[in-house]
Amino acid sequence: MTEINEDAKKWLQTLLEDSVFFNEPMSCHTSFQVGGPADAFVVARNLGVLRELIRELGQRNLKYFIIGHGTNLLVKDNGFRGVIIVLRERFNHIIKCSEDGIINVMAGAPLSRLCRFAIKKGLSGVNFALGIPGTVGGGIVTNAGTWLGSIGDILNKVKVILPDGEIRNITKEKLRFSYRQLLWENDLSGITASAPVIVSGSCALIPDDPEKIRKEARKIVMWRKERQPSWLPSAGCFFKNPDSEKSAGQLIDLAGLKGKSFGGAEISSRHANFIVNRKNASAADILVLMKMIQETIWKKFNIILEPEVRIIGD
Repeated sequence: MTEINEDAKKWLQTLLEDSVFFNEPMSCHTSFQVGGPADAFVVARNLGVLRELIRELGQRNLKYFIIGHGTNLLVKDNGFRGVIIVLRERFNHIIKCSEDGIINVMAGAPLSRLCRFAIKKGLSGVNFALGIPGTVGGGIVTNAGTWLGSIGDILNKVKVILPDGEIRNITKEKLRFSYRQLLWENDLSGITASAPVIVSGSCALIPDDPEKIRKEARKIVMWRKERQPSWLPSAGCFFKNPDSEKSAGQLIDLAGLKGKSFGGAEISSRHANFIVNRKNASAADILVLMKMIQETIWKKFNIILEPEVRIIGD
């Protein structure tokens, strides 16, 4: 990948006007509240601009990364050499809802908004996402979910921008979901390393008794509040649950790592699979705890814990 030179900066300013920021600290745009500067941070105002942006970045061989609310994301202290694209404004609303329970929603819409909308309409199937702080697009890419379900269970179609700028609708049959992951078919991502950019998704929900859905929602929200350290900056559960009888949090707890800290970061004493920014942590502090956990769990249980949090940067 090439660096963002003066010519690239001028092109970005011409295309995006006041919606591009250079050397923007990512600590201002992630739920961890850590991270060095991105070479360029851009807000995509509409679909046309986003298409041109993706196509031209590919032609210029410039690296980019799409974010929503910056949850489930850790940006390293040296920052990101490339363009961070955030989907807001035209990408954060619900498009429509059909009578048979199909909701079309933009990728930048918070999962919480989708959940509230479904509850209001008396549609069940998405309550599992209550309390997940990310956006619909991020939820699709990571197949976000809990023990109650995941995005892949309800998604039946996505609209994407391919690396060459083409817009395409992709049905569920072409989407390969696995645990906390979406894998694209080779013919969708083309010959570049860039994956399609999700613009919107279509979710198939089930009409149900609204009061029943609300009661279920209240129980889920209360359960999360009682068990998760939501008052401190974090990225949610840090590790994927391994293929074992114990969850990642249970293994970390059994290893005696709850409450361990390094610098300003800490392994939460409330939920062991949360690494929290307790006091002006750096990304390096968090990564030290990540490695401590991985090494300890491997030595004690012969299990490799893989991060669920996406780690980017230099």
